[in-house]
Amino acid sequence: MSQISLTFPDGKQRDYPAGVTPAEVAASIAPSLAKSAISAQVNGAHWDLAWPIPADASVSINTIKDEGPALELIRHDLAHIMARAVQDIWPDVKVTIGPVRDYGWFYDFDRAEPFTPEDLGQIEARMKQIINAREPVKTELWDRERARKYYEDRGEPFKIELLDRIPAGEDIRMYWHGDWQDLCRGPHLQHTGQVPADAFKLTHVAGAYWLGDASRPMLQRIYGIAFRNRDDLKAHLTMLEEAAKRDHRKLGREMNLFHMQEEAPGQIFWHPNGWTIYTQLQDYMRRQQRRGGYVEVNTPQVVNRKLWEASGHWENYQENMFIVEVDEEHAREKTINALKPMNCPCHVQIFNVGLKSYRDLPLRMAEFGSCARYEPSGALHGIMRVRGFTQDDAHIFCTEAQIEAEAKKFIEFLAAVYADLGFDEWRIKLSTRPEKRIGTEESWDYAEEALANAVTAAGHAFEIFPGEGAFYGPKLEFVLRDAIGRDWQCGTFQVDPNLPERLDAHYIGEDGMKHRPIMLHRACLGSFERFIGILIENHAGKLPFWLAPRQVVVASIVSDADDYVAEVVEALTLAGVRAEADMRNEKINYKVREHSVAKVPVILAIGMNEVKERTVSVRRLGDTRTAAMTMDEAVAEFAAAARAPDQR
Repeated sequence: MSQISLTFPDGKQRDYPAGVTPAEVAASIAPSLAKSAISAQVNGAHWDLAWPIPADASVSINTIKDEGPALELIRHDLAHIMARAVQDIWPDVKVTIGPVRDYGWFYDFDRAEPFTPEDLGQIEARMKQIINAREPVKTELWDRERARKYYEDRGEPFKIELLDRIPAGEDIRMYWHGDWQDLCRGPHLQHTGQVPADAFKLTHVAGAYWLGDASRPMLQRIYGIAFRNRDDLKAHLTMLEEAAKRDHRKLGREMNLFHMQEEAPGQIFWHPNGWTIYTQLQDYMRRQQRRGGYVEVNTPQVVNRKLWEASGHWENYQENMFIVEVDEEHAREKTINALKPMNCPCHVQIFNVGLKSYRDLPLRMAEFGSCARYEPSGALHGIMRVRGFTQDDAHIFCTEAQIEAEAKKFIEFLAAVYADLGFDEWRIKLSTRPEKRIGTEESWDYAEEALANAVTAAGHAFEIFPGEGAFYGPKLEFVLRDAIGRDWQCGTFQVDPNLPERLDAHYIGEDGMKHRPIMLHRACLGSFERFIGILIENHAGKLPFWLAPRQVVVASIVSDADDYVAEVVEALTLAGVRAEADMRNEKINYKVREHSVAKVPVILAIGMNEVKERTVSVRRLGDTRTAAMTMDEAVAEFAAAARAPDQR
């Protein structure tokens, strides 16, 4: 029998018979490992315990303690177990696909009747029965025709379509969970009992078009979440409850910030309070960028298709663009334009006006650019995912030798901004060269090393994501963590030699010859709309005082205090505080409650005692206590707090 050599994490090598599986390897190491094994890593790929290992491979065995592989398998197996439970209860339901997603999974079903909350409870109960039965999970390789006949006999048209989408020559892998089968690449656990029965929950049902195509059938998508143990599930459910309280759509109504309506899908009607947040944030970013050496520009929103063809967006991004056709005077045919989905091609046009020298570089060009992208209606989510948005976009034109210094400068810029906005915890991802790419290996080596060196020089760690860069260059992604532990990818820094080449950008070098600049795409917030949504949820609506749209409400307790209320409001306003009066004929407790729900940071209550002593009674959001201050003290304190962090 032929032998293969396997390498283990400790560097040792052992010989095994050809065709050995990870399950057999685990058993050869220790009976306890064989019992606790759930999968393997083979040459870096996630490997089912039942799959044969290729020759000269590196192998490590995963157990439930290995969080990443364990969660992937638990969630993937639960998708299959849920689909089986649904068909056990309703045999006429057709199954489609069920991928793993953040914190859980979903599975799409074709069923005439809508699923109800009561149905979800029934499905969960059946799933636990399947888990407790500890039924074996098997994998088999079938030929395409056998698999097709199997699904035809069972009336599963969606599985037949998925089968047809598998490329020729790729394995047709059939997984069996007990006597229920699904078409799947795997890997999976070895029996249903390896799934923790008390660490999952079905959360909700939503509509979803088959394969995301609005012209295809509407299916029902059941979502679930799962973890390695009950405590992790409980912690996540607590986080979801907290997230629901912080939902920016709910707080947006309570704080009267914005609304959205069907006549303008994916676009925002900003109310005065919301627009105040927007403009304060934009003014802050404008000051920071000016200090950072950026020049601000503004470019057209409607641009002829010729530019998008030259940039490559027309070919690769057209389905996400809003097309505008115009009957130009004297033109033989309609002129085709598009609303810009991004700013970068327009910035190259500004760079190309006039002759640029190496002495002009780096040139940092920023724009609060209004962009429009078509997002499917099912993907829209409040102000987090919209069709019309404004990017805090900038592009740096530089030489290759300047990449590292510019990356370091941007990381320091971003760190200061995030700290000012209340985000102290964030991490950096370095995405490196993909399999399909342009450029020389030397240029990729240089750019990747420059980004890595910049992160280190700025005093931060980074995680490498191999193959996740764009086809033209590597990138840094900045992922911040909010107050309840959710991650948000906002900032980016992208090396791009491609667009200057396509749009014929050049500068005159020290040698007197033409050279192509490197274009660095960078964003700190991403889009104002999404970032404001993140800010609202991170702070649960209790925004930092300098960003709060209504900073102080001065409320009268009795009408005889109205003149003094007006005097206090005027003094605060002249000092730069956003203050307003509430002199309605309502009880003070009613006023306090209403303004507290609207997340006003400070309420100053004014009665006759305050009028006589020229004081104010201060109540801060979230605190039931009140404190007395003189009017001058209050004005001084709140004027100082109203200044943005960069102005203190």
